[in-house]
Amino acid sequence: MTILKLVKYGEPSLRQKSKEISKISKKIQILAENMIDTMYKNNGVGLAAPQVGENIRMFVIDVSKDNEPFNPIVFINPKIIEKSGASHDKEGCLSFPNAFVDVRRYANVKVKALNLNGKPFITEAKDGSLLSRALQHEYDHLDGILFIDHSRNVFETIDVLEKNNLPPIDKTKMIDEPDIEEELLNKAENDE
Repeated sequence: MTILKLVKYGEPSLRQKSKEISKISKKIQILAENMIDTMYKNNGVGLAAPQVGENIRMFVIDVSKDNEPFNPIVFINPKIIEKSGASHDKEGCLSFPNAFVDVRRYANVKVKALNLNGKPFITEAKDGSLLSRALQHEYDHLDGILFIDHSRNVFETIDVLEKNNLPPIDKTKMIDEPDIEEELLNKAENDE
């Protein structure tokens, strides 16, 4: 078991697009195992390869609860093949210690990927679940996109980053998601 060093927000490598994995070598398998150990050690639910200094298209997720056995899933060369609905919730990131902000996400996603044996599989997550948010969060890392780019409130995000002595937000990286935001606002009106 090797605990890997986490890349912190501000490092340019977190903003780079990652390369496809052409061969699932022993090195890739060991990296995946070390990423899982690193995720657990840091109490995370997901970890992408760029967060440990490897700009390759792989991430690991485990959304099992405290009373459930560990259930890590390795995603190699993932692709989001379906997305719909809208949700929002507070998110954090192991590359942003102690920083949590409200972000918008699709409520439902379907992801196709390869496992460590090179076999394709599909994972589906619905209703804005933790798995749904984790899949999108980790997938974004592979494209150099960070959770703060989906922030619903720029001022809150600026404040949270400042309070945690993290670099300021890059407003040019903010993602405009009018379809998701409109659906969230409509839901809020209907709930009143």
